[in-house]
Amino acid sequence: MLSAPVIRVLRSAGPVWPRLLLAGCLGALAIGSSVGLIAASAFLISKASQQPPILHLGVAIVSVRAFGIGRGVFRYAERLTGHDAAFRSLTDLRLAVYDRLAIVAPAGSGAYRSGDLLNRLVADVDSVVDLYLRVALPYLIAAAVSVGAVVLISLFVPAAAVALALALLVGAVVVPFITLKTLDRSQERVAPAMARLTSETVTLVDGAAEITALGQQRRFIDRIAATDRELTDAAAKAAKSQGLGSALGVLAQGAAIIAAVIFGTQAVTSGQLDGLNLAMVVLVPLVAYEAVQVLPAAVITLARVRESARRVVAVLDSPDLVPDPPASADRTTAVSATLAGGAPLQITGLRAGWQPGQWLVGPLDLCLVPGAPVALTGPSGSGKSTVAAALTRLAPATGQRDFAGMNLASLAGEEVRRIIGLAEQQPHLFDTSIAENVRLARRDASDEEIMEVLTDIGLGEWLAGLPKGVNTPVGRFGRAISGGQRQRIGLARVLIADFPVVIADEPTEYLDDENAELVMTTLLRHCRDRALLVISHREDDVGRCDHVIRI
Repeated sequence: MLSAPVIRVLRSAGPVWPRLLLAGCLGALAIGSSVGLIAASAFLISKASQQPPILHLGVAIVSVRAFGIGRGVFRYAERLTGHDAAFRSLTDLRLAVYDRLAIVAPAGSGAYRSGDLLNRLVADVDSVVDLYLRVALPYLIAAAVSVGAVVLISLFVPAAAVALALALLVGAVVVPFITLKTLDRSQERVAPAMARLTSETVTLVDGAAEITALGQQRRFIDRIAATDRELTDAAAKAAKSQGLGSALGVLAQGAAIIAAVIFGTQAVTSGQLDGLNLAMVVLVPLVAYEAVQVLPAAVITLARVRESARRVVAVLDSPDLVPDPPASADRTTAVSATLAGGAPLQITGLRAGWQPGQWLVGPLDLCLVPGAPVALTGPSGSGKSTVAAALTRLAPATGQRDFAGMNLASLAGEEVRRIIGLAEQQPHLFDTSIAENVRLARRDASDEEIMEVLTDIGLGEWLAGLPKGVNTPVGRFGRAISGGQRQRIGLARVLIADFPVVIADEPTEYLDDENAELVMTTLLRHCRDRALLVISHREDDVGRCDHVIRI
């Protein structure tokens, strides 16, 4: 029932288990108060029917009040503590997934579609947290209440206590087991179907303009509708299973009450039980079964959580294709020292690809010297961008990469990316202002500095015509601006930072000849004291570099 991913998730919740156990105790006290309320009320009513002096009812009256108040107080405290533990666990798990994605991306994230990745990060993580609130916590409460109720009844009618124990065992083990078996693997279809539904929806929304222009919107909508029908069918089967479990639970509860009536009546007749306590013996099973009544729903949740846990653990276990070496204070100090002055980057025997051992380019030798820009050129698909990713430790690579007496292959990715700045061919723009997108590379950059570098690469006139200037939002994925403007904003990120080595991947891809000339002039001027590698297939860009490497 508990798969390896589920056990892995349970173990990862170590810091919140004390809170979960406290929530379990509070929940048991809440249902225990309900049991005590029924027992005390039954005794009070039975005793009051004999019209004794009011003082003889004082303890029972106070008990009824205490249990009535305690039930609400303990239930509130249980919900507060349990949800606090669950949300803490949710935060830890989501951060763990995000941290792992930050490590393995971009080399390792290509295995997931964007919608599927979003579903794993949001829906699947939310689903896994149900493991604590809707699976572990109900079982903790049911175990405590069941033991308490059976012990209470055994003090009066042992035979009825045995019957109650059997009924509770059926409700806690047999009914959930039957419910789980009748799911017919429907829950295993829910998480993948939900992932496909999210992925298809994200694809339709992100590519709405192109899909509509090509007349393919009906095809995408039909695929979403088919996935939705599959999801509905799986949910319907799960609902039937839950209904069956509820029916079996009612039968077990009824059997326990009937047994309590039979054995309790026999005990009263034989003189073993005071007739005042008969109502308590009969009514306690009715309330005690409340603790196990939710367990069929808990195992249905567990079936859903198992698939979500598998998908979340798959992300957590994603291999790091470019692992970092152990941290070293001396190495960090050495890296900081290299940032103060320029030094050549010597690359020997570089092989690069997106999977270790599956090299797409190389061996490649080149030397980047400050003030002597090098052009890397070749046909589309020859591996130019792969080389850029490898040099910044965003993709696997082999070979020697020496900078200022250090082998960059021995540095962590973050340390390498403090030395080498990459202006990508298609830079990602966040849904914020132009200034904040440029400031991503240097957080202390002022608006004036940002405006200066953007003006240098030909965006000054455009920015002057914007109502908010550099504080103008770029829209989701930068859709409010053109491709050429996006390209230059990405280049401005690198130019405003003090990277000793700069790699510009197709810096003039979306520009006309006049703007391309301006951008190259600005790039060469800003990098006259830096090592510069220009990746381009434009002969004009290549011709302005001191050395040319063709692959």
